[in-house]
Amino acid sequence: MKCIKLFILSALIPVLLGNISIDRHASVSINWTAVADSSSKSLINNFLNTSTGYFNQASDSSTWGGHYWPQAHALDVLVDAYVRSGDDFYKSHFEAWLTGVRTANGNKWANNYIDDMEWIGLASLRAYQATGITAFLTTCREVWDGTTVDMEDNNAAFGIKRAWTDAGEGGIFWESRRNRHSKNACSNGPAAILAARLYQAFGEKEDLEWAKRIYAWEKQYLFSPDSGAVYDNLNTRTGVINRRIYTYNQGTFLGAAVELYKITGEKSYLDDAIQAANYTLKSMIDTGHNLLKREGSGDGGLFKGIFIRYFAQLILSDGLSNDIRNRYVDFLKYNGETLWTEGTSKPKTLFSPYWKTPPGERTGLTEHLSGCMLMEALAMLQKQGKL
Repeated sequence: MKCIKLFILSALIPVLLGNISIDRHASVSINWTAVADSSSKSLINNFLNTSTGYFNQASDSSTWGGHYWPQAHALDVLVDAYVRSGDDFYKSHFEAWLTGVRTANGNKWANNYIDDMEWIGLASLRAYQATGITAFLTTCREVWDGTTVDMEDNNAAFGIKRAWTDAGEGGIFWESRRNRHSKNACSNGPAAILAARLYQAFGEKEDLEWAKRIYAWEKQYLFSPDSGAVYDNLNTRTGVINRRIYTYNQGTFLGAAVELYKITGEKSYLDDAIQAANYTLKSMIDTGHNLLKREGSGDGGLFKGIFIRYFAQLILSDGLSNDIRNRYVDFLKYNGETLWTEGTSKPKTLFSPYWKTPPGERTGLTEHLSGCMLMEALAMLQKQGKL
Protein backbone atom coordinates (compact mmCIF):
# COMPACT_ATOMS: atom_id res chain seq x y z
CA MET A 1 0.00 0.00 0.00
CA LYS A 2 1.28 3.44 -0.85
CA CYS A 3 0.57 6.52 1.17
CA ILE A 4 -1.36 9.07 -0.85
CA LYS A 5 0.34 12.35 -0.14
CA LEU A 6 -1.04 15.84 -0.07
CA PHE A 7 -1.50 17.14 -3.63
CA ILE A 8 0.79 20.13 -4.14
CA LEU A 9 1.31 21.79 -7.50
CA SER A 10 4.93 21.85 -8.53
CA ALA A 11 6.50 24.81 -10.20
CA LEU A 12 6.06 23.17 -13.56
CA ILE A 13 2.38 22.21 -13.26
CA PRO A 14 1.03 25.73 -13.87
CA VAL A 15 2.73 25.61 -17.27
CA LEU A 16 0.53 22.65 -18.11
CA LEU A 17 -2.63 23.39 -16.19
CA GLY A 18 -2.62 27.17 -15.93
CA ASN A 19 -2.64 29.15 -12.72
CA ILE A 20 -5.09 27.25 -10.57
CA SER A 21 -5.92 27.73 -6.93
CA ILE A 22 -6.86 24.53 -5.15
CA ASP A 23 -8.16 23.38 -1.81
CA ARG A 24 -5.60 21.49 0.21
CA HIS A 25 -6.96 18.82 2.51
CA ALA A 26 -5.03 16.79 5.03
CA SER A 27 -2.81 14.02 3.76
CA VAL A 28 -4.58 10.69 3.83
CA SER A 29 -3.56 7.07 3.40
CA ILE A 30 -5.88 5.34 0.94
CA ASN A 31 -5.94 1.71 -0.13
CA TRP A 32 -7.25 2.23 -3.66
CA THR A 33 -7.93 -1.48 -4.12
CA ALA A 34 -10.26 -1.48 -1.13
CA VAL A 35 -11.88 1.75 -2.30
CA ALA A 36 -12.43 0.35 -5.80
CA ASP A 37 -14.00 -2.79 -4.34
CA SER A 38 -16.28 -0.67 -2.18
CA SER A 39 -17.42 1.48 -5.11
CA SER A 40 -17.87 -1.35 -7.62
CA LYS A 41 -19.70 -3.55 -5.11
CA SER A 42 -21.90 -0.56 -4.34
CA LEU A 43 -22.76 -0.45 -8.04
CA ILE A 44 -24.03 -4.02 -7.76
CA ASN A 45 -25.69 -3.67 -4.37
CA ASN A 46 -27.48 -0.38 -5.07
CA PHE A 47 -28.21 -0.46 -8.81
CA LEU A 48 -28.28 -4.01 -10.16
CA ASN A 49 -31.79 -5.26 -10.86
CA THR A 50 -31.38 -8.91 -9.99
CA SER A 51 -34.69 -9.89 -11.56
CA THR A 52 -33.78 -8.47 -14.98
CA GLY A 53 -29.97 -8.42 -15.12
CA TYR A 54 -29.68 -4.75 -16.06
CA PHE A 55 -28.79 -1.76 -13.86
CA ASN A 56 -31.50 0.58 -12.60
CA GLN A 57 -31.31 4.24 -13.54
CA ALA A 58 -30.95 5.35 -9.89
CA SER A 59 -30.16 3.81 -6.53
CA ASP A 60 -33.80 4.22 -5.47
CA SER A 61 -35.29 3.03 -8.79
CA SER A 62 -36.44 -0.37 -10.02
CA THR A 63 -36.25 0.31 -13.77
CA TRP A 64 -33.57 1.18 -16.28
CA GLY A 65 -35.71 4.04 -17.64
CA GLY A 66 -34.62 3.36 -21.22
CA HIS A 67 -31.00 4.11 -20.29
CA TYR A 68 -29.33 1.82 -22.83
CA TRP A 69 -25.85 3.30 -23.10
CA PRO A 70 -25.05 3.49 -19.35
CA GLN A 71 -25.54 -0.28 -19.22
CA ALA A 72 -22.34 -0.70 -21.23
CA HIS A 73 -20.39 1.43 -18.78
CA ALA A 74 -21.78 -0.54 -15.85
CA LEU A 75 -20.48 -3.72 -17.48
CA ASP A 76 -17.16 -1.97 -18.13
CA VAL A 77 -16.81 -1.23 -14.41
CA LEU A 78 -17.54 -4.86 -13.55
CA VAL A 79 -14.88 -5.92 -16.06
CA ASP A 80 -12.46 -3.45 -14.45
CA ALA A 81 -13.13 -4.99 -11.05
CA TYR A 82 -12.91 -8.58 -12.29
CA VAL A 83 -9.66 -8.04 -14.23
CA ARG A 84 -8.14 -6.24 -11.24
CA SER A 85 -9.25 -8.67 -8.56
CA GLY A 86 -10.00 -12.00 -10.22
CA ASP A 87 -13.06 -12.15 -7.95
CA ASP A 88 -15.81 -14.28 -9.49
CA PHE A 89 -18.37 -12.18 -7.63
CA TYR A 90 -18.07 -9.62 -10.40
CA LYS A 91 -17.96 -12.17 -13.22
CA SER A 92 -21.09 -13.89 -11.92
CA HIS A 93 -23.24 -10.99 -13.16
CA PHE A 94 -21.89 -10.81 -16.72
CA GLU A 95 -24.16 -13.23 -18.54
CA ALA A 96 -27.30 -11.99 -16.79
CA TRP A 97 -26.35 -8.50 -18.00
CA LEU A 98 -26.03 -9.78 -21.56
CA THR A 99 -29.49 -11.31 -21.55
CA GLY A 100 -31.18 -8.58 -19.52
CA VAL A 101 -29.98 -5.57 -21.51
CA ARG A 102 -30.72 -7.17 -24.87
CA THR A 103 -34.20 -8.16 -23.72
CA ALA A 104 -34.95 -4.69 -22.36
CA ASN A 105 -33.81 -3.20 -25.68
CA GLY A 106 -36.46 -5.13 -27.62
CA ASN A 107 -34.43 -8.34 -27.91
CA LYS A 108 -31.84 -6.68 -30.15
CA TRP A 109 -28.67 -4.61 -29.89
CA ALA A 110 -29.55 -2.21 -32.69
CA ASN A 111 -30.21 1.32 -31.45
CA ASN A 112 -31.02 4.65 -33.04
CA TYR A 113 -27.88 6.17 -31.55
CA ILE A 114 -24.72 4.81 -33.11
CA ASP A 115 -22.53 5.80 -30.16
CA ASP A 116 -24.74 3.75 -27.82
CA MET A 117 -24.01 0.64 -29.88
CA GLU A 118 -20.32 1.50 -29.85
CA TRP A 119 -20.29 1.44 -26.06
CA ILE A 120 -21.99 -1.96 -26.09
CA GLY A 121 -19.33 -3.17 -28.53
CA LEU A 122 -16.44 -1.87 -26.44
CA ALA A 123 -17.72 -3.32 -23.16
CA SER A 124 -18.62 -6.64 -24.80
CA LEU A 125 -15.16 -6.99 -26.35
CA ARG A 126 -13.55 -6.41 -22.96
CA ALA A 127 -15.90 -8.90 -21.31
CA TYR A 128 -15.03 -11.50 -23.95
CA GLN A 129 -11.30 -10.92 -23.51
CA ALA A 130 -11.63 -11.20 -19.73
CA THR A 131 -13.79 -14.32 -19.67
CA GLY A 132 -13.73 -16.07 -23.06
CA ILE A 133 -17.55 -16.09 -23.12
CA THR A 134 -18.22 -16.19 -26.87
CA ALA A 135 -21.66 -14.56 -26.61
CA PHE A 136 -19.89 -11.29 -25.83
CA LEU A 137 -17.76 -11.53 -28.97
CA THR A 138 -20.90 -12.29 -30.98
CA THR A 139 -22.49 -9.15 -29.53
CA CYS A 140 -19.46 -7.05 -30.37
CA ARG A 141 -19.39 -8.33 -33.95
CA GLU A 142 -23.12 -7.77 -34.35
CA VAL A 143 -22.93 -4.08 -33.46
CA TRP A 144 -19.70 -3.53 -35.41
CA ASP A 145 -20.44 -5.42 -38.63
CA GLY A 146 -24.24 -5.53 -38.71
CA THR A 147 -26.22 -7.57 -41.20
CA THR A 148 -28.30 -5.03 -43.09
CA VAL A 149 -28.21 -1.64 -44.77
CA ASP A 150 -31.87 -0.95 -43.98
CA MET A 151 -31.51 1.94 -41.55
CA GLU A 152 -35.29 2.36 -41.29
CA ASP A 153 -35.80 -1.10 -39.79
CA ASN A 154 -35.49 -0.67 -36.05
CA ASN A 155 -35.38 -4.44 -35.60
CA ALA A 156 -32.48 -4.89 -37.98
CA ALA A 157 -28.90 -5.51 -36.89
CA PHE A 158 -27.55 -2.21 -38.12
CA GLY A 159 -23.76 -2.16 -37.90
CA ILE A 160 -21.58 0.75 -36.83
CA LYS A 161 -19.48 0.59 -39.99
CA ARG A 162 -22.62 1.22 -42.05
CA ALA A 163 -22.99 4.61 -40.38
CA TRP A 164 -19.99 5.94 -42.32
CA THR A 165 -21.11 8.04 -45.27
CA ASP A 166 -19.47 10.32 -47.83
CA ALA A 167 -21.35 13.40 -46.58
CA GLY A 168 -18.87 15.73 -44.89
CA GLU A 169 -16.10 13.78 -46.60
CA GLY A 170 -16.65 10.86 -44.29
CA GLY A 171 -17.24 10.27 -40.61
CA ILE A 172 -19.82 8.24 -38.73
CA PHE A 173 -23.16 9.90 -38.19
CA TRP A 174 -24.78 10.07 -34.79
CA GLU A 175 -28.25 8.63 -35.38
CA SER A 176 -29.36 5.82 -37.65
CA ARG A 177 -32.83 7.13 -38.52
CA ARG A 178 -32.75 10.87 -37.80
CA ASN A 179 -30.16 13.63 -38.03
CA ARG A 180 -27.99 11.73 -40.46
CA HIS A 181 -26.41 15.05 -41.29
CA SER A 182 -24.76 15.21 -37.85
CA LYS A 183 -21.28 13.68 -37.64
CA ASN A 184 -20.35 13.72 -33.96
CA ALA A 185 -17.25 13.25 -31.83
CA CYS A 186 -19.27 10.88 -29.64
CA SER A 187 -19.90 8.53 -32.58
CA ASN A 188 -16.41 8.69 -34.11
CA GLY A 189 -14.06 8.53 -31.11
CA PRO A 190 -15.47 5.30 -29.60
CA ALA A 191 -15.73 3.73 -33.08
CA ALA A 192 -12.02 4.35 -33.68
CA ILE A 193 -11.19 2.82 -30.29
CA LEU A 194 -13.32 -0.23 -31.02
CA ALA A 195 -11.78 -0.74 -34.47
CA ALA A 196 -8.26 -0.40 -33.07
CA ARG A 197 -8.95 -2.87 -30.27
CA LEU A 198 -10.51 -5.37 -32.67
CA TYR A 199 -7.36 -5.17 -34.76
CA GLN A 200 -5.16 -5.73 -31.72
CA ALA A 201 -7.31 -8.70 -30.68
CA PHE A 202 -7.68 -10.46 -34.03
CA GLY A 203 -5.21 -8.87 -36.47
CA GLU A 204 -7.66 -8.08 -39.26
CA LYS A 205 -6.14 -5.26 -41.31
CA GLU A 206 -9.54 -3.92 -42.30
CA ASP A 207 -10.20 -3.02 -38.67
CA LEU A 208 -6.95 -1.05 -38.48
CA GLU A 209 -7.84 0.76 -41.68
CA TRP A 210 -11.20 1.67 -40.16
CA ALA A 211 -9.54 2.94 -36.98
CA LYS A 212 -7.12 5.15 -38.91
CA ARG A 213 -9.82 6.42 -41.28
CA ILE A 214 -12.27 7.34 -38.52
CA TYR A 215 -9.58 8.95 -36.40
CA ALA A 216 -8.22 10.98 -39.32
CA TRP A 217 -11.68 12.30 -40.08
CA GLU A 218 -12.33 13.35 -36.49
CA LYS A 219 -8.92 14.97 -36.22
CA GLN A 220 -9.44 16.95 -39.41
CA TYR A 221 -12.93 18.23 -38.64
CA LEU A 222 -13.45 18.21 -34.88
CA PHE A 223 -10.02 18.57 -33.26
CA SER A 224 -8.18 21.84 -32.66
CA PRO A 225 -4.45 21.03 -32.77
CA ASP A 226 -3.64 24.46 -31.35
CA SER A 227 -5.75 24.19 -28.20
CA GLY A 228 -6.42 20.46 -27.86
CA ALA A 229 -10.20 20.98 -27.82
CA VAL A 230 -12.46 18.35 -29.39
CA TYR A 231 -15.60 19.93 -30.85
CA ASP A 232 -18.96 18.21 -30.69
CA ASN A 233 -20.15 17.75 -34.27
CA LEU A 234 -20.15 18.74 -37.92
CA ASN A 235 -23.45 19.48 -39.68
CA THR A 236 -22.89 18.10 -43.16
CA ARG A 237 -25.81 20.08 -44.59
CA THR A 238 -24.51 23.46 -43.50
CA GLY A 239 -20.81 22.79 -42.95
CA VAL A 240 -21.12 24.36 -39.50
CA ILE A 241 -19.05 22.90 -36.66
CA ASN A 242 -20.74 22.89 -33.27
CA ARG A 243 -17.96 23.96 -30.89
CA ARG A 244 -19.44 22.65 -27.67
CA ILE A 245 -16.82 20.75 -25.70
CA TYR A 246 -17.40 17.84 -23.32
CA THR A 247 -15.02 15.77 -21.24
CA TYR A 248 -16.16 12.50 -22.79
CA ASN A 249 -15.34 13.67 -26.30
CA GLN A 250 -11.91 14.69 -25.06
CA GLY A 251 -11.55 11.25 -23.53
CA THR A 252 -12.58 9.17 -26.53
CA PHE A 253 -10.46 11.21 -28.94
CA LEU A 254 -7.35 10.78 -26.80
CA GLY A 255 -8.33 7.16 -26.20
CA ALA A 256 -8.35 6.49 -29.95
CA ALA A 257 -5.00 8.26 -30.29
CA VAL A 258 -3.51 6.09 -27.54
CA GLU A 259 -4.73 2.89 -29.21
CA LEU A 260 -3.29 3.91 -32.57
CA TYR A 261 -0.02 4.91 -30.93
CA LYS A 262 0.21 1.46 -29.34
CA ILE A 263 -0.31 -0.16 -32.75
CA THR A 264 1.86 2.08 -34.94
CA GLY A 265 4.37 3.74 -32.62
CA GLU A 266 3.74 6.99 -34.51
CA LYS A 267 4.46 9.85 -32.13
CA SER A 268 1.88 12.14 -33.74
CA TYR A 269 -0.87 10.06 -32.14
CA LEU A 270 0.67 10.39 -28.69
CA ASP A 271 1.13 14.12 -29.21
CA ASP A 272 -2.56 14.46 -30.08
CA ALA A 273 -3.55 12.55 -26.94
CA ILE A 274 -1.37 14.74 -24.74
CA GLN A 275 -2.77 17.89 -26.31
CA ALA A 276 -6.36 16.76 -25.72
CA ALA A 277 -5.57 15.77 -22.14
CA ASN A 278 -3.83 19.07 -21.41
CA TYR A 279 -6.82 21.03 -22.68
CA THR A 280 -9.13 19.07 -20.40
CA LEU A 281 -7.02 19.53 -17.30
CA LYS A 282 -6.66 23.23 -17.97
CA SER A 283 -10.09 24.22 -19.28
CA MET A 284 -12.63 21.64 -18.10
CA ILE A 285 -12.16 21.84 -14.36
CA ASP A 286 -13.61 23.66 -11.40
CA THR A 287 -10.68 26.03 -11.09
CA GLY A 288 -11.41 26.71 -7.42
CA HIS A 289 -10.76 23.10 -6.47
CA ASN A 290 -8.87 21.60 -9.44
CA LEU A 291 -11.53 18.94 -9.91
CA LEU A 292 -13.07 17.81 -13.16
CA LYS A 293 -16.14 19.97 -13.48
CA ARG A 294 -19.73 18.99 -12.87
CA GLU A 295 -21.54 18.16 -16.15
CA GLY A 296 -24.91 17.38 -14.65
CA SER A 297 -26.77 14.15 -14.03
CA GLY A 298 -28.44 11.95 -16.64
CA ASP A 299 -26.19 11.53 -19.68
CA GLY A 300 -23.85 14.25 -18.42
CA GLY A 301 -23.16 12.30 -15.26
CA LEU A 302 -21.12 9.80 -17.28
CA PHE A 303 -18.99 12.25 -19.22
CA LYS A 304 -16.00 12.71 -16.93
CA GLY A 305 -15.89 9.04 -16.01
CA ILE A 306 -15.37 8.25 -19.69
CA PHE A 307 -12.58 10.82 -19.82
CA ILE A 308 -10.98 9.18 -16.77
CA ARG A 309 -11.09 5.71 -18.37
CA TYR A 310 -9.07 6.75 -21.40
CA PHE A 311 -6.92 9.28 -19.56
CA ALA A 312 -5.73 6.39 -17.38
CA GLN A 313 -4.71 4.50 -20.52
CA LEU A 314 -2.71 7.53 -21.61
CA ILE A 315 -0.90 7.50 -18.25
CA LEU A 316 0.16 3.91 -18.99
CA SER A 317 1.57 4.77 -22.43
CA ASP A 318 5.23 3.82 -22.80
CA GLY A 319 6.12 6.96 -24.74
CA LEU A 320 4.91 9.37 -22.06
CA SER A 321 7.67 11.28 -20.28
CA ASN A 322 7.95 10.80 -16.54
CA ASP A 323 7.33 14.51 -16.00
CA ILE A 324 4.01 14.46 -17.85
CA ARG A 325 2.99 11.13 -16.35
CA ASN A 326 3.63 12.38 -12.82
CA ARG A 327 1.58 15.51 -13.41
CA TYR A 328 -1.31 13.45 -14.75
CA VAL A 329 -1.12 11.00 -11.85
CA ASP A 330 -1.10 13.86 -9.33
CA PHE A 331 -4.23 15.32 -10.91
CA LEU A 332 -6.00 11.97 -10.87
CA LYS A 333 -5.00 11.22 -7.27
CA TYR A 334 -6.21 14.59 -6.09
CA ASN A 335 -9.59 14.05 -7.70
CA GLY A 336 -9.78 10.59 -6.14
CA GLU A 337 -8.71 11.81 -2.71
CA THR A 338 -11.29 14.55 -2.76
CA LEU A 339 -14.08 12.24 -3.91
CA TRP A 340 -13.31 9.61 -1.28
CA THR A 341 -12.69 11.90 1.69
CA GLU A 342 -15.28 14.59 0.96
CA GLY A 343 -17.66 13.59 -1.83
CA THR A 344 -18.72 10.05 -0.97
CA SER A 345 -21.95 9.21 0.83
CA LYS A 346 -21.05 6.49 3.30
CA PRO A 347 -21.60 3.72 4.30
CA LYS A 348 -23.46 3.01 1.02
CA THR A 349 -20.56 4.42 -1.06
CA LEU A 350 -22.54 6.60 -3.45
CA PHE A 351 -21.16 9.35 -5.69
CA SER A 352 -22.68 12.59 -6.99
CA PRO A 353 -22.05 14.66 -10.15
CA TYR A 354 -19.58 16.84 -8.26
CA TRP A 355 -16.74 15.08 -6.53
CA LYS A 356 -16.55 17.43 -3.55
CA THR A 357 -20.21 17.02 -2.53
CA PRO A 358 -21.77 13.74 -1.32
CA PRO A 359 -25.16 12.86 -2.86
CA GLY A 360 -27.03 11.89 0.29
CA GLU A 361 -29.21 8.79 0.38
CA ARG A 362 -29.65 8.35 -3.40
CA THR A 363 -27.88 9.04 -6.65
CA GLY A 364 -28.21 8.29 -10.36
CA LEU A 365 -26.51 5.44 -12.17
CA THR A 366 -24.49 7.67 -14.50
CA GLU A 367 -22.95 9.88 -11.83
CA HIS A 368 -22.18 6.86 -9.67
CA LEU A 369 -20.48 5.16 -12.60
CA SER A 370 -18.13 8.11 -13.11
CA GLY A 371 -16.99 7.82 -9.51
CA CYS A 372 -16.52 4.06 -9.93
CA MET A 373 -14.39 4.64 -13.03
CA LEU A 374 -12.15 7.03 -11.11
CA MET A 375 -11.68 4.58 -8.23
CA GLU A 376 -11.06 1.61 -10.53
CA ALA A 377 -8.57 3.70 -12.54
CA LEU A 378 -6.62 4.58 -9.42
CA ALA A 379 -6.62 0.97 -8.21
CA MET A 380 -5.42 -0.18 -11.63
CA LEU A 381 -2.64 2.41 -11.71
CA GLN A 382 -1.60 1.47 -8.19
CA LYS A 383 -1.45 -2.20 -9.24
CA GLN A 384 0.64 -1.20 -12.28
CA GLY A 385 3.06 0.69 -10.02
CA LYS A 386 2.21 4.14 -11.42
CA LEU A 387 1.07 5.72 -8.13
